[in-house]
Amino acid sequence: MKFLNIIVAATMLATLLGSCSKDVIVGESMIIPAPQKIETKAGTYILDNALSIGISDKTLEPAALFLQSLIEKSTGIVAPITDKGAIMLTVDASKAQTEAYTLNVTDKGIEIVGGGYGGVLYGIESLRQLMPKEIEAANGAANNLLAIQHVSIEDAPRFKWRGFMLDVSRHFYNPQEVKQFIDMMAYYKLNKFHWHLTDDQGWRIEIKQYPLLTEKGAWRKFNSQDRECQSRAALEENKDYEIDTTKMSIMDTDTLYGGFYTQDEIRDIVAYAKNLNIDVIPEIDMPGHFLSGVENYDGVACSDETGWGALFSSPVCPGKDTALEFCKNIYNEIFELFPYEYAHLGADEVDKANWIKCKDCQSRMRKHGLKNEHELQAWFVKYMEKHFNANGKKLIGWDEIIEGGLSETATIMWWRNWAPKAIPTATAQGNQVISSPCFTLYFDAQQNKNSLKNVYEYEPILKGLSDEQIKLFLGVQANLWCEWIPSMERAEYMAFPRMLALAELGWADPDKKDWTNFVERVVANMQKLDVMGINYRPLDLTGFNSTNTFTAPDSLTIACAQKDISVYYTTDGTTPTTASTKYTTPIKVDKTTDFILRTFRPNGTAADIVKTKVVIEDYAPALKNVEIKGEGLVAKWYNYKGTKCAEITTAKFKKEFIVDSVCIPKGAKDNIGLVIEGYFEAPKSDVYTFKLQSDDGSMLYMNDQEVVNNDGAHALREVVGQKALAKGLHKIRVEFFDHNGGKLKLTVADQKGTTIEYPNEKYGFKY
Repeated sequence: MKFLNIIVAATMLATLLGSCSKDVIVGESMIIPAPQKIETKAGTYILDNALSIGISDKTLEPAALFLQSLIEKSTGIVAPITDKGAIMLTVDASKAQTEAYTLNVTDKGIEIVGGGYGGVLYGIESLRQLMPKEIEAANGAANNLLAIQHVSIEDAPRFKWRGFMLDVSRHFYNPQEVKQFIDMMAYYKLNKFHWHLTDDQGWRIEIKQYPLLTEKGAWRKFNSQDRECQSRAALEENKDYEIDTTKMSIMDTDTLYGGFYTQDEIRDIVAYAKNLNIDVIPEIDMPGHFLSGVENYDGVACSDETGWGALFSSPVCPGKDTALEFCKNIYNEIFELFPYEYAHLGADEVDKANWIKCKDCQSRMRKHGLKNEHELQAWFVKYMEKHFNANGKKLIGWDEIIEGGLSETATIMWWRNWAPKAIPTATAQGNQVISSPCFTLYFDAQQNKNSLKNVYEYEPILKGLSDEQIKLFLGVQANLWCEWIPSMERAEYMAFPRMLALAELGWADPDKKDWTNFVERVVANMQKLDVMGINYRPLDLTGFNSTNTFTAPDSLTIACAQKDISVYYTTDGTTPTTASTKYTTPIKVDKTTDFILRTFRPNGTAADIVKTKVVIEDYAPALKNVEIKGEGLVAKWYNYKGTKCAEITTAKFKKEFIVDSVCIPKGAKDNIGLVIEGYFEAPKSDVYTFKLQSDDGSMLYMNDQEVVNNDGAHALREVVGQKALAKGLHKIRVEFFDHNGGKLKLTVADQKGTTIEYPNEKYGFKY
């Protein structure tokens, strides 16, 4: 969908305003998410002191107060709320969706008609985005007039569920910070705030019947995640990683980190979100991820031996009636605090080893004819679901709740990319689903040049689903897990601008998507995020790879879609600051050089560093007298459990495969350590670009020289390197590891950018 950028000369507007001495600032039609229909027209409507806000009934008063406050803080105009107003807010219940709305701006005024309260609020948010960026600043337009382009919008969301999850267990966010997230969700028309309130690292909600959950469970000594954040803050000279000292407390002689929400604070946040058309979905994770419960109260765990197993913590004991009552009592208080349709049980990543040796669990299994511990977990989920239903709630669980048998009414939240059958399986038996895949919609994963586009272009409706199955698809959700996100600044950096792509994904018509136009709207929105003080991640620097190869002295060119950012760089290994060399023109490079680049936002705050290497070298000669056995590559699978590619071959060898491209062979599963070797046939002497995408770590070597370093435990990430190769055969080696159903892909392109597809009939891999 194309949007018209409106620029109106101040002199023309001055003529319209007669003797008005104030400048007039006109907004642009750069709305995110893109409306279904939008038509811009000649003319503008100017906000002035005669402004008033009309509402058709009292239920719209919170929305009107929200709009009134927005206008007053930036312009000083206090628009009274009446029955009739220059801005008229109305509900039309005949609209097909309560969140649908129309917005019309004319000479006569502004009219917003929603199918319900949500539609009216979203009409206001679209009106807000039509206004100049000064609307977002306190006293930002006090000496000017704000004008809105005449426009007609007809809009409605694609999905009912447009969610965002914030994990406050790993690192705590105070009530005001939570409200900031809710504000931005509403701004981009997201409507489900999934609040991950408890986990092994911290219990964040007051439960009056069980006070030890917060007295002990809400506080901890610094753990490995906290220490890692502190280390990164120092090594990368990045304050975003610093632990917030206001969330520390001295208890006895220990410095503890944490915090929790009182029930009154919970009620306040829930009411705040309701006024912004956002349902708050609580998650109290059980039977796993429940250390605060099993460690602080008797009769909850299988035994007194609690803590961490091989991968996960000791779970609730589903064999003990005392444990079941404990879980139900917690949710009794949760249900009173969150007056919405859904609550989230979690039920993921459960270590069932304790259940195998627990006489109570085994007795429960015999009593109910359960074949294994997977069915015992399913029994626990169904037991809790009956309690949910008895209290008027519907249960959501992570997609592990399918294992052992899914109830008829539970909703699954699909996150495991390596379990692709979860959505077809659940919908085939009539269960609702929400798509939240970790490869794409886990916003704690470090961002790269593909992250934003991957979210924008993701299509959650899987091919092959029937019409009836598609009807069971509620929508999409992104998750922000906060193990290494200790501050609000870091949380904003990881969420923005990906939240903008999420909004478009959940709302806009996929047939009308236009990536180039979306980027234009993101750039325009970032100017408003600057005014709001949001610590967003600037758009990627372009023009270079992780490794860049020149065969003669040349220049390194750097570009960015944002024109108001600054780039500074160093070549001595130090972190760039605003005192370093500023990039203004292409950098001449006549020798192999390591660069560290850093982007700075208009307010002077810094983004993460970016490293790139320029290598000047001759074409590597092709290998001669190579004995070729066949087409493809040899992939050796090792039972590797570590996190460094260099250590893969120290693990036990499992099996050898022949593959026609760099990939995970069918048959390799669980703990995967791969060493893939053979020869790459260069069609011509050229500089080749190698894009290595993996989740988790991977390395690429050509002729035993490192070309791409994508090592370490991480989410799906692509790293790009180059190598100058003479025509002919060259030794290739790829190392890869993963423990959770990952992904591995290598793409090769020549210097003109033409991709060489594999398998290739003429040129390919050989072994």
